[in-house]
Amino acid sequence: MAKISVVIPCYYNEKNIPVTSKTLIENEKQFGADVEFEYVMVDDGSKDDTYGELLKFREQYPDKVIVIKLSKNFGANNACLCGLNNATGDCVVTLAADLQDPPELIVKMYEYWLKGFKIVSANRSNREEGLIQKAFSGIYHTLMTKFAITDAPKGGADLFLLDKQVYSLVVKMDEKNTSLPYLFFSLGFDSISIPYVRKKREIGKSTWTTRKKIKAFVDAFVSFSFVPIRIISIMGIFTGLMALAYSIIIIIEKLTGNVPTKGWSSMMIVILFVSSFQMIGLGIIGEYLWRTLDAARKRPNFIIDKKIDETKK
Repeated sequence: MAKISVVIPCYYNEKNIPVTSKTLIENEKQFGADVEFEYVMVDDGSKDDTYGELLKFREQYPDKVIVIKLSKNFGANNACLCGLNNATGDCVVTLAADLQDPPELIVKMYEYWLKGFKIVSANRSNREEGLIQKAFSGIYHTLMTKFAITDAPKGGADLFLLDKQVYSLVVKMDEKNTSLPYLFFSLGFDSISIPYVRKKREIGKSTWTTRKKIKAFVDAFVSFSFVPIRIISIMGIFTGLMALAYSIIIIIEKLTGNVPTKGWSSMMIVILFVSSFQMIGLGIIGEYLWRTLDAARKRPNFIIDKKIDETKK
């Protein structure tokens, strides 16, 4: 009998949980009797009654639901990583609690897993969202697939089915400030993507703020690409050549006696340009150094406050 663990990070999903839990149980009907399900529900420091709703779900199905409450909000990536740490299935599915990624796809993903694919993702071919959200997502995934993980699907993916070998490896890696979806693809295992249209959120309001989006982009880009550092090197060479050329012109003008008395504007432009580049360069280097420091401190990615599973009835 195969066992599928479904890991679901939850953050302010009080209203979603009753609908999500019902949908998950209904979805089991697509599978045969030889498939067992385990649901690892992680409350990522929600301040509403998400945890209470998760406990109700567990009361209904105590033999298949694990509820974990984190001590504070550690972010979706770390909440998902916590779920992977506590999963026991032969394969694991990572799923959002708001059902924007349809659970109905799991059966098809499972079929591909049976064929030998160790990473099966649901690729967002389109999304029922606003133009700004689509534009941000499109730019983000285009940059990632062009400069970082070239094998990743262009539309990005949040719904995954991972073989035990894959998610066990991710748990051992215990990376800091990373992007789990792109980390999965970076491992090089056989993978396949299933296109789908991401649904509009019907219940509740998204907590995926602009600040979190920017952090996710920086984390992913810095974790998997050296392009920012390479840009600094290229710009440094370019500005150096410009400075050399300008110096030669000044020397020639000095020797010929044609040095103009005016030049404050051009001097300020050069100073501002070089200073701006230096500040941007220092900022990019600082992003890499901060992540190196964060990894060196070895602080936990998440802290479990409570865990309720089949051993604690």
